[in-house]
Amino acid sequence: MFGTQSKRDLALELQAQFPILRPSIHARRANLTVKFQDLYGFTVEGNVDDVNVLNEVREKVRQQGRVWWALEASKGANWYLQPQVSSLSEGIVLKSSLKLAALANSITLKRLIRKGIPPVLRPKVWFSLSGAAKKKSTVPESYYNDLTKAVDGKVTPATRQIDHDLPRTFPGHPWLDTPEGHAALRRVLVGYSFRDSDVGYCQGLNYVAALLLLVMKTEEDAFWMLAVLLENVLVNDCYTNNLSGCHVEQRVFKDLL
Repeated sequence: MFGTQSKRDLALELQAQFPILRPSIHARRANLTVKFQDLYGFTVEGNVDDVNVLNEVREKVRQQGRVWWALEASKGANWYLQPQVSSLSEGIVLKSSLKLAALANSITLKRLIRKGIPPVLRPKVWFSLSGAAKKKSTVPESYYNDLTKAVDGKVTPATRQIDHDLPRTFPGHPWLDTPEGHAALRRVLVGYSFRDSDVGYCQGLNYVAALLLLVMKTEEDAFWMLAVLLENVLVNDCYTNNLSGCHVEQRVFKDLL
């Protein structure tokens, strides 16, 4: 049947074809696609090995979370805020400073942050350390509600662009891509467009505000996080018409690289 082909040659030929006839377990695993939703509702797709890596990362996050919770239990809920003593006529009163430069245990805190803030603590830690809490404390408590009511129904070029971009912001997300999610995102973006007319609304802010909504959980906290990012953290004019701040950052990065 095989002519003069020796048994040894036949065996080598069959062995060469073996990986094709029976792919390895690793090859089959690599082709197995898994879909699931992450912590913030986004659909993640990858093979089994990718999922295993993600599970390892999750376990490290849980371990780091236990360190944060231990500090919360031993030092109090706001241990990362430096107690500041103020002298008053009736005695000494302790106040919590919201200044980043006055953080207690700053070395410990920086190390913890660089290793990762547990998702459940991110809203509080981000809000406190970013300066959003301090910025919010400078205005009346009803500022955000009053702002959203005052601008409700007003039409500007910014509001028209926001309405155009809402359906295009993370389409398919189980909450953001719903009437409720669109309404919350619109209130945050429209409110800020009236707060800072120089920025107004620039395409790209919808994604920033949407992610802040998912992390911070409340509209008002997301609004103040957006405000502190644009007004205090990022380079000026990152989200104005000419995007000059973005060009500055990219040029600095290019020079450093």
